[in-house]
Amino acid sequence: MFEIFSGLDAWVAISLVLALAFVLTFEFINGFHDTANAVATVIYTKAMPPHLAVIASGIFNFLGVVLGGIGVAYAIVHLLPVELLINVNTAHGLVMVFSLLTAAIAWNLGTWYFGIPASSSHTLIGSILGVGLANALLTQVSLADGVNWQKAIDIGLSLLLSPLAGFAVAALILIALRRAFADSKMHETPESRMEVKGKKKPPFWNRLVLIVSAMGVSFVHGSNDGQKGIGLIMLVLIGIVPAKFVLDLNSTTYQIERTRDAAIHLQQFYERNHDSLSEYLALGKNGTTEMPKQFRCDAKLTEPTIAALLQTLDGVTDYNQMDQEKRTQVRRYLLCLDDTAKKVGKLDGLAKREKADLDKLRKDLTATTEYAPLWVIFAVALALGIGTMVGWKRVVLTVGEKIGKQGMTYAQGMSAQITASIAIGLANVYSLPVSTTHVLSSGVAGTMVANKSGLQFATVRNILMAWVLTLPATILLSAGLFWLGVKLFV
Repeated sequence: MFEIFSGLDAWVAISLVLALAFVLTFEFINGFHDTANAVATVIYTKAMPPHLAVIASGIFNFLGVVLGGIGVAYAIVHLLPVELLINVNTAHGLVMVFSLLTAAIAWNLGTWYFGIPASSSHTLIGSILGVGLANALLTQVSLADGVNWQKAIDIGLSLLLSPLAGFAVAALILIALRRAFADSKMHETPESRMEVKGKKKPPFWNRLVLIVSAMGVSFVHGSNDGQKGIGLIMLVLIGIVPAKFVLDLNSTTYQIERTRDAAIHLQQFYERNHDSLSEYLALGKNGTTEMPKQFRCDAKLTEPTIAALLQTLDGVTDYNQMDQEKRTQVRRYLLCLDDTAKKVGKLDGLAKREKADLDKLRKDLTATTEYAPLWVIFAVALALGIGTMVGWKRVVLTVGEKIGKQGMTYAQGMSAQITASIAIGLANVYSLPVSTTHVLSSGVAGTMVANKSGLQFATVRNILMAWVLTLPATILLSAGLFWLGVKLFV
């Protein structure tokens, strides 16, 4: 880890430390902000003592980050347009990272202070979109190209639909439990069980399900939200110390060979589909295989880009053999080819089998650019896990008592947690960031409606307002900070 500071100017090294500290602070805040939702039901129903619950949740968050992969991490990174990712330099990288993290941290702390279950995912995504849009305005790029809108739409749909699904599925699970176990003790609230029977804890099997599902929510939260921190740290490292991180310097000869083969097979794929792609990619119309002096990421330069990549990788068995400029060029070529291939995959006229082949080629192309060192994963896991263990009380009270007009029953807690763990787990499979906060809160609301308990509309209104305002507020805040930073420091 510490070798990344070798050879850096003092101000760059200090900036790097501060940037990494900002990312880990965001993840720490994310831990006590979002994970309060994961333990809210298990604490409120007295299935676990509060301090034991948050410690266990912290451990499962840690494991979720370590074992969760990096698919969501790069889904977040690729919200930024490919042009910004390939042309980022130290100054721009610092301004970009500090702008989006300052906006995200400020909003997260504000909503936490007022006990509002707001979404760290919304917060981070809004901050990234703000930087992309501000960069477009400053560089006189069309706003249509200032953000990867297709990725933004995909993520936006997942953030929109997951709470709706959480509401409906949790309600259906509760209805099924009421019909199957109408006379069960699971439909008692902790207060009624204490008053009538003098027992503080849920029945054994209900308690077991509550604990297991709560730890499941913690695990999938770690694997989803923790990856966002991993993606941010990789943005920091690529922006500030590109010599060491634009490509995975630990890539094996086999992995480099796979990258080279993917480029060759991509070229063959385009030739095979010449009739449907020739106009979009200008196949055979460039008259040359040389790249222009000023590098551009353009679909019509696909053939020269492939040729340049193959020429640069010719004979390379170790990325450490290449100088920084060549490694940067390789990353640019790979990101542009991947971006173009993604767009090609959405065109009409390609068979489903061909689109599936293209997706496989894209994975091989980006295998050595989409990575994360082990120390990055463990640092984020620790920050999220430790953050989980503090600051949980405000949001637990909101989820447990202030969403519905009556207290939450054991069955409601089980329904909401099972729904959240399944929904977030599925999102991880498809590399989509979702909001633990909104999935769980909407699940609790769904069970309140299904239980005919009624909703406290003041709380629901506050949650909905946070949901609606988070994106525009963080977009404006991060865009303003980025604009100011570029004007002052770049």
